[in-house]
Amino acid sequence: MIEKKYADYAWEKTAALLAIDSPSGFTDRAAKWVCGEFQQMGFNAYLTAKGGVIVDFGGEAADNALLLEAHADTLGGMVAQIKGTGCLKLTNLGGMNANNAEAENVRIHTRSGQVYEGTCQLHDPSIHVNGGYNDAKRSWDSVEVVLDEDVHSAADVRALGIEVGDVVCFDPRTRRTASGYLKSRFLDDKLSVGILMGFAKYVKDNALTPTRRVYAHITVYEEVGHGGCGSVPEGVTEAISVDMGCVGDGLTCTERQVSICAKDSGGPYSYGVVGKLIEAAKKTGADYAVDVYPHYGSDVEATLRAGYDIRHGLIGAGVFASHGYERSHIDGVYNTLKVLCGYLDV
Repeated sequence: MIEKKYADYAWEKTAALLAIDSPSGFTDRAAKWVCGEFQQMGFNAYLTAKGGVIVDFGGEAADNALLLEAHADTLGGMVAQIKGTGCLKLTNLGGMNANNAEAENVRIHTRSGQVYEGTCQLHDPSIHVNGGYNDAKRSWDSVEVVLDEDVHSAADVRALGIEVGDVVCFDPRTRRTASGYLKSRFLDDKLSVGILMGFAKYVKDNALTPTRRVYAHITVYEEVGHGGCGSVPEGVTEAISVDMGCVGDGLTCTERQVSICAKDSGGPYSYGVVGKLIEAAKKTGADYAVDVYPHYGSDVEATLRAGYDIRHGLIGAGVFASHGYERSHIDGVYNTLKVLCGYLDV
């Protein structure tokens, strides 16, 4: 049975990855870090042309291989307009929502390598000045970036080297509480990348050889829909997304559990795979829930849409307040690791 120390290791690596800005399209540094971490553990890992990471965990039965998919890209923003006031209008990268972006600290990365700080604010954000503050609709037309620089015009901003197309990254505000709760933006899906690192360390520390070949694909365009569309190694017959489990009204999963998804917006997951994931949870004593996600899509569905002939499934630690200031729990990480190990009999 996998020990809980590997859940702690998974969180340690998650926290390190969360400290690296990586919204969709701006993932090179994060992907290189992830690739290097797997290589340091002794696995064959390499970068794909698209910028993702393929990891070979080894194993027998190479003609019936399993692909585990998780994504290192996150939500974010891009400079769409430099306003005459010196503020920045954003366009969202992925599902970044202006309603919960307001009052967040951001970093603007220029193409010349400079990094500037700012805050995402409602236009005219002082409640003591703006009588319409409470009723103002939050959208990317009304929420803007106020730079922490002495700028008062578009020319002032451009003099700093900031231009349209520069990437805007949101501070994740990562914390682990004494009670084991894990709080941060972008647990979706960096927490799952950390979980795969925890699984990898367990396999390496114990010199385990899975009975089937196992690969991981750390994708970098999931938040915009095409992360899992390519780079499927030869011999793969099955793919499982390790992504955030949904927590909310009408669902049964909590942050302390592993969620097994039966169906999401893309339709049902492979019935046999879901069944085997449930069996793995029972066999290992993992605390789990089976749920239907009402507004969700995954990397493995992108893999299917790309034309690959595979069976598919999805599991993940329960994550509350997805695409906002997210929260999970170290027990959810551990239960996810248990299911992975039970599914692969390692």
